[in-house]
Amino acid sequence: MDHNNQLAQALTFHQEGKIPEAQAIYQSILTISPDHLDALHLLGVAAAQTGNYQRAVDLIAKAISINPDVAALFINHGNALKELGQLETALTSYNKAIELQPDLPEAHYSQAIVLQLMNRLDSAIVSYNHAISIYPDYAEAYYGRGTAQLSLHQLEDAVASFNTAIGIDPQYADAYHSCGTALLALQKLEDAAALFKKTLEIKPDYDYMLGLMMHTNMRLCSWNNFNHNITELKARIQNNQKCASSFSVQTLTDDSSLHRKAAEIWVNDKYPYNSSLGPILKHNKSAKIKLGYFSSDFRHHPVSRLLSELFETHDKARFELIAFSSGPETGDSLHERVKSSFDQFIDISNMSDMDAASLARQLDIDIAIDLGGHTNGSRVGIFSYRAAPVQVSYLGYLGTMGASYYDYLIADKTVIPDESQSSYIEKIAYLPSYQANDSKRPASDKTFSRGELNLPATGFVYCCLNNPYKITPTVFDSWMNILKAVPDSVLMLYTDNQTVKNNLQKEATARKVDTSRLIFCERLEYSEYLARYKSMDLFLDTLPYNAGATASDALWSGLPVLTHLGNSFPSRVAASLLNAIELPELITRSQAEYEARAIELANNPELLRTIKEKMQRNRTTTGLFDTARFTKHIETVYQQMHERYHAGLEPIHIQVGG
Repeated sequence: MDHNNQLAQALTFHQEGKIPEAQAIYQSILTISPDHLDALHLLGVAAAQTGNYQRAVDLIAKAISINPDVAALFINHGNALKELGQLETALTSYNKAIELQPDLPEAHYSQAIVLQLMNRLDSAIVSYNHAISIYPDYAEAYYGRGTAQLSLHQLEDAVASFNTAIGIDPQYADAYHSCGTALLALQKLEDAAALFKKTLEIKPDYDYMLGLMMHTNMRLCSWNNFNHNITELKARIQNNQKCASSFSVQTLTDDSSLHRKAAEIWVNDKYPYNSSLGPILKHNKSAKIKLGYFSSDFRHHPVSRLLSELFETHDKARFELIAFSSGPETGDSLHERVKSSFDQFIDISNMSDMDAASLARQLDIDIAIDLGGHTNGSRVGIFSYRAAPVQVSYLGYLGTMGASYYDYLIADKTVIPDESQSSYIEKIAYLPSYQANDSKRPASDKTFSRGELNLPATGFVYCCLNNPYKITPTVFDSWMNILKAVPDSVLMLYTDNQTVKNNLQKEATARKVDTSRLIFCERLEYSEYLARYKSMDLFLDTLPYNAGATASDALWSGLPVLTHLGNSFPSRVAASLLNAIELPELITRSQAEYEARAIELANNPELLRTIKEKMQRNRTTTGLFDTARFTKHIETVYQQMHERYHAGLEPIHIQVGG
């Protein structure tokens, strides 16, 4: 059989997915004709398809050396280089393909993908547009452009791109999923839920879609099939399936071991350890410990509201503070306050994860602190390259990161008791109280009348200003039981979504509670939001995901918070805060006790007044709002982490303070 016939047979095998058979024929051709261009090229393509990317690069490079004028060779060469993480070299190959054949849409599309991986998003969009201008029905290019626009928070543009892709290919599951994600960010929850449902219809096992669908329904307080879905979610995670992001799992179940498993599945899939930068070389100790704080939330956001005074209070004689900001440049007052606290404030929003990690290494960061974890906008990928000798997870994500490249997790003995340490990969750095706070919260002289808040003239006012996704059917059962037991009481809840209001009113009716006893409030300017708490009598916490910054705000404003202590980090946060302000009498340990205490506090005004007076005294004498004390404790932790590393010792559990 001559080479042409052999090649035709190999191509048939290749197209049928019989890769080993095709490879054998390509190899036999090359045994006789080592410089056969097509055999080299196609054997390289086959090598890439079977995951042998370096062999693919070598084979296609040899083909290029034989004929450097074939654009397709450079595209496939770039594709293999991309898989090896050699993005700059891949980009060079795509640029050469475009130079050879400017009207080849695949070359522009491939160029865009690599630019996007390098976080050069504006340039990626230009390349996607080039591909689209050549081939207007290029669904993948519209989809890619949409993902870049989504990353740039160009949400309406992203929705338009995804919808165009769907119009070209009505079965494009990825486009439905990503369009739904953009709609979520636009707070168009109902539309997002419809697209997620469509995604599952097209592909029932779509990665992480079960958890995303459930979380979206929770944001709408739509609880149909809740128990069935929870059972399915748990079974899938135990079976190592990619069914839910670790954050969504935290909001749905109070099982810290399941949280760990979900985090491991997520991080191993999305952010596996990457050795491209090699090991970190140990540098000499400098006069100051360099702390790198990484966040997308250096703006009006709960993370910055809690941490702003810590940044200001750090001992600048012993620590150098460098911010790595991956969020939008908002210019708001909190952004400016935080920014002024750092020795350097570096915008990494347009850097790739690898480049950001490389920069942190160049700056000799001693301890890198991830303030986002597995939450929206965070950059876990930076930590996967090992940005610093010591890497720490703190505050933004309430659980294990599931990755061995995080050395420590900052916590306290309430949120992670000793017996729960097996649910965490990291070593635990224990503080007396884990949550930083800002004792300079803005004050408002405003006092709301009950009428201004749509409250009845008399009656006990319960509230929960947590996000609606934290409200589970079980929690709502308790709240309705409490309202039925306390005549004329009402419950104020936060939402600006009419569907949420309708659903909660429907659920109240099903539990035989008049819907007029649910009072809905919307977002206020921060100081007025704090002032609003003065009109409430008791904050009712949620389980399994507690109030965090919201609970601190309530306590700061003089409002007691009643919580039910759970079994996982997110379900023990409010208890941690209450212990820090020395109000353990507001920590309950069962649903029945939670309901009984809420009823007792409404029926015993003297007891409630005593608790409020104690809380007001403790606010200035205990640790919860003592930022100077907290700063000393966390600096001691950082110092110990630093000393252990330079002594060549492995991380261990650390405990400071009393």
